[in-house]
Amino acid sequence: MRILIVGCGNVGQTLTQQLSKEGHDITVIEEKRNVLQNVVNSYDVMGIVGNGASYSIMKDAGIESADLMIAVTDSDELNLLCCLIAKKAGNCHTIARVRNPIYKKEINFIKEELGLSMVINPEEAAANEAERLLKFPSATKIETFARGRAELVKMIINEESKLCDKALKDIPPELKKHVLFSVVSRENEVYIPDGSFVLKAGDEVTIFGSSRNTVNFFKKLGLPTAKVHSTMIIGGGETAFYLAQNLISLGIKVTIFERDAVRCKELSEILPQALIINGDGTDKDMLLEEGVTSVESFVALTNLDEENIMLSMYVKSINPKAKLITKVHRVNYGDIIGSLNIGSIIYPKNITADRIVQFVRGMTNSKGNNIETLYKLNDDRVEAAEFIVRSGSPVIGIPLAELGLKKGILIACINRGGDIISPSGDSTIKERDSVIVVTTLTGLKDISDILEK
Repeated sequence: MRILIVGCGNVGQTLTQQLSKEGHDITVIEEKRNVLQNVVNSYDVMGIVGNGASYSIMKDAGIESADLMIAVTDSDELNLLCCLIAKKAGNCHTIARVRNPIYKKEINFIKEELGLSMVINPEEAAANEAERLLKFPSATKIETFARGRAELVKMIINEESKLCDKALKDIPPELKKHVLFSVVSRENEVYIPDGSFVLKAGDEVTIFGSSRNTVNFFKKLGLPTAKVHSTMIIGGGETAFYLAQNLISLGIKVTIFERDAVRCKELSEILPQALIINGDGTDKDMLLEEGVTSVESFVALTNLDEENIMLSMYVKSINPKAKLITKVHRVNYGDIIGSLNIGSIIYPKNITADRIVQFVRGMTNSKGNNIETLYKLNDDRVEAAEFIVRSGSPVIGIPLAELGLKKGILIACINRGGDIISPSGDSTIKERDSVIVVTTLTGLKDISDILEK
C-alpha cells in the first residue's frame, strides 16, 4: 500500500521502520530537516520537509494516490487537521494520534465528522495494557488473539516453579493440558522449544491458550490469578489518570504520588476515590510511610526512564511479592532491563505503533493478504501471526505432524468457530479456521508460507 506518515518522532519512526519492512510504499513528512534525513537514511522511504497540514506539501507527497495517511506529530490539532486535508484531497483512510483527554468524550463525534478511520491515544493504550497486567499479576505480558478468545501470556520461571529444570515432554499432562509452550527467551537467545527443551530458572516463557485455560494453568502452578487489591502509582500524568480510573472501577485501592501541587488538585477532583499525595515518589521515607512494603502492585509512570527503572528495582528489594510495572520510552534499554527482572515493562511508543500497524494489516488483509493479527515479540525476533484459512489452502486436512513445516515454525493455537484448540501432531486445519503461528521467520504473508516448498 501507499502510506504517508506525518511526524517523525518516536512513534513515527517506529511506524516507518515496521511498515517499510513489510513492503509498503512509505513517504514521510517532517518539518525538521535533520530528523527527516536520519529517517530517510535509515529506511527505504521517501521524505519531504514541510508542514503536513499544508495541502501543497500533501500533494507533493502523493496524497491523491495514497491508501492511508497517518498523523503522529506532537500536536493533536495538527494531526486532526492533517487528516481532514488528506480526506478531502485524497479520499484515503486516515489515522490520528490524539492525546488530550478533553477530546476523549468527543472522539466518536470527531471520528464521524472528520471521517477518521482510527484514533489512537498513547496514554490510554498504555494504561489499558497496565490494567490487563494488574488483573492477571502472574503474567509479564498479555496479548489477545481470535477476537479476545485466545491469549498469549508471558511469565518468568523461578527456582521454586514446578516447571523449573523440567523438559517440556516431562511436564505432567494435567499441568500443561490445553496450553502450548511456544517461545522461550533465555538471556539473549530466543527458542521455539520442542519436547526435549529443558526450562531453567530465569527463562521467560510464552504460552498460548484460551483465557480460561491459561488461568487454570497458572492456578495449577500455584500462581496468583486474581486481580491485585491495591496499587501505588508514581507520576500523575495522563497515563496515571486513565489507569487509576480503570482500576477504581474494578474496586482496586489506588494511591498516586505527584510532585506538582496544581496537578494533585486536578487529580483529586477527577479521581475522588483515589488517594493523591503531593510528594516526590523517589523519596524512600515517604514511600515507606505510605505503605510501599505491603502494597500488592507498584507502577512507575514518571517521564524519566532511569527514575522508573530505579524505583522498580528499589520496590522489588523491599517488597518482592509486589507486581511491578515500569514505563520506559527508550526501547534500546530492552536488553539491560530484561536482565534486571523487574516485572512488566510498558513501551508507550511501541503500543501505539503496534495498534496502528494492526489496522494497516487489516487493510492489507482486505486486499488479499490473510493475516488477521500480528504481534512482534522478544525485541522483534519472534512473530505471532493469526491467519484466516481460506478455501483451497494446502494446509487443510493434513495432520500437523505431516505438514512439512519450515524450521522455526510452531502452530500455537487453532480457533474453530470460537472453540480454542491447543493443537497436537494429530490435529488438522479446516477451512475458515483462524490459526495462530509463532515463528522466528519474518515476512509471512499467507498461511501457505509456513510450508517447505
